[in-house]
Amino acid sequence: MELGLVGLGKMGGNMRERIRRAGHTVYGYDRNPELADVHSLEELVGKLAAPRVVWVMVPAGEPTQSTIDRLGELLEPGDVVVDGGNSRWTDDERHAEELAAKGIGFVDCGVSGGVWGLENGYALMYGGDKENVAKVQPVFDALKPEGDFGSVHAGKVGAGHFAKMVHNGIEYAMMQAYAEGWELLESVDSVTDVREVFRSWQEGTVIRSWLLDLAVKALDEDEHLDGLRGYAQDSGEGRWTVEAAIDNAVPLPAITASLFARFASRQEDSPQMKMIAALRNQFGGHAVEKK
Repeated sequence: MELGLVGLGKMGGNMRERIRRAGHTVYGYDRNPELADVHSLEELVGKLAAPRVVWVMVPAGEPTQSTIDRLGELLEPGDVVVDGGNSRWTDDERHAEELAAKGIGFVDCGVSGGVWGLENGYALMYGGDKENVAKVQPVFDALKPEGDFGSVHAGKVGAGHFAKMVHNGIEYAMMQAYAEGWELLESVDSVTDVREVFRSWQEGTVIRSWLLDLAVKALDEDEHLDGLRGYAQDSGEGRWTVEAAIDNAVPLPAITASLFARFASRQEDSPQMKMIAALRNQFGGHAVEKK
């Protein structure tokens, strides 16, 4: 089939290549002309035969909104827009409604795989009507990993990004658990080779995983992570997961704590601990450390 792909960054560029390797035709557009096959959304739409499928792979928020708005002006009834970025699922519902008024279909797709996806395939979670999903299915089949798993029609519009959001929340908690275990091992004198302990867990243990493999890879590159600062950003999905848990009264202690741990990593000197130190000093005369 033919596909228009908007956004050719690290993910989008590799996705274009994997889809092409499967024998499909991809016309890619990016604001960077050195990456692009076509040089405008108008040209991209003009290259595609109806019914058209255009996959949007740009940052969530305004970039995605403006791209979908413009595609809504250029596409025709029966065409389909796929949002494969990290949009919030509530945005999907609005985009689907806006496009449906023009007879244009919409599918949201959470994509996991990062820089390894070109060779290993991308895990895909997509939401939308069966009719619209069917028009995109050859692309889903090209992108997914080999085998029976790694791709799912998760449900209605928004389900794909909601599933990907929860996936990322679980990822936060798993990374936090590995990080806490690593720090504890590093803190005691009796364990003399923490890296090899982590490596030993890669086979035969209940905590083996790809994240563990990546942790060992990172420790092979910098055994004690001396070259890194303990500062971690969050990309949004972790916050949305916690917000969704509150909205649905679902307890998420591990994921929530892992998100808050990232907030704490960005503080040079904790204002909260200043208040706690001050209170302990006030009610109990406990010693404090002055600047």
